[in-house]
Amino acid sequence: EIRAQLVEQQKCLEQQTEMRVQLLQDLQDFFRKKSEIEMEYSRNLEKLAERFMAKTRSTKDHQQYKKDQNLLSPVNCWYLLLNQVRRESKDHATLSEIYLNNVIMRFMQISEDSTRMFKKSKEISFQLHEDLMKVLNELYTVMKTYHMYHAESISAESKLKEAEKQEEKQIGRSGDPVFHIRLEERHQRRSSVKKIEKMKEKRQAKYSENKLKSIKARNEYLLTLEATNASVFKYYIHDLSDLIDCCDLGYHASLNRALRTYLSAEYNLETSRHEGLDIIENAVDSLEPRSDKQRFMEMYPTAFCPPMKFEFQSHMGDEVCQVTAQQPVQAELMLRYQQLQSRLATLKIENEEVKKTTEATLQTIQDMVTIEDYDVSECFQHSRSTESVKSTVSETYLSKPSIAKRRANQQETEQFYFMV
Repeated sequence: EIRAQLVEQQKCLEQQTEMRVQLLQDLQDFFRKKSEIEMEYSRNLEKLAERFMAKTRSTKDHQQYKKDQNLLSPVNCWYLLLNQVRRESKDHATLSEIYLNNVIMRFMQISEDSTRMFKKSKEISFQLHEDLMKVLNELYTVMKTYHMYHAESISAESKLKEAEKQEEKQIGRSGDPVFHIRLEERHQRRSSVKKIEKMKEKRQAKYSENKLKSIKARNEYLLTLEATNASVFKYYIHDLSDLIDCCDLGYHASLNRALRTYLSAEYNLETSRHEGLDIIENAVDSLEPRSDKQRFMEMYPTAFCPPMKFEFQSHMGDEVCQVTAQQPVQAELMLRYQQLQSRLATLKIENEEVKKTTEATLQTIQDMVTIEDYDVSECFQHSRSTESVKSTVSETYLSKPSIAKRRANQQETEQFYFMV
């Protein structure tokens, strides 16, 4: 039974090593494929960035960007977005290299180490099994010896008892009256008694000898039994555990380091990505129409610079360049002045009303275009099912009916704003 169990233990350790090697092979294949995907993704990002960078290199914005980076805020966001794509391209290429030349190599080394540890453990287990079987065989031999001597002792005891019975029977016969027995018979009885006594003595000696051998054999068997139980206990409680530890030596720690290399690479990829996104976010926060308007007008000074004031052009030597209120036109000027004052008052009231309406309409438009409808975090809740995520997306601002309705309201409000 123990021999079969030892064979089964060896099979279990071998199967465990095979499973580990297969797991490590799957991990290598996985990261090799992931490395290819990351590299392909990196190349596609680089192509994407290069495609649009090539379109902008000949523009005035690009020249301004190279010169002092004093760009309009939307154009600045565009350049930072392209830079972010190139940054992600480099990071994913780095990730691919780490997977290919670091993580996969670690898994290969762990696989080699696991196979080597199993071979060494197998050699040790073979020696332990041999020692254990030697102890068990010795116990079996000692037990058989004890059984043999004990059986001989029982047989000798039985023969001795038989001789004692014969002796008692013969002594009983010798107690009969002598005058009834002939001389020849009395001689035969004495001879028979002597024979029985000699046989008894021999059997007594044989019994004592076998009894002593049986006691010694039993003692040897009990001592060997105790030693064997101790050896078996030591093997199953200590040696077997140490044997498994030998197979496990460095496996979990090395696997921990390999997977932590993967985690470090992924976390640093996210850190780099967040750093780039933070730069874009700062640029997005700096989207400011007033400063862009000022920068835009400064970029084209000849188009937006106010012209010089019109000067009075005298005619034929006329030197008077001011309004004069001489008597013939004084009344007419006063009437014109009053009319202008009245018109200005009316325009002021109308302008104030238009201003209020314009400001209210503008505020409505501002509220429409600044609504915080950009949080898509619900779409990335992995705890939810795909169906619930789809339903969440369809019921929010991303749904076509919602977008169409909002666009129609916005365009209607814009039309009213321009009409005002």
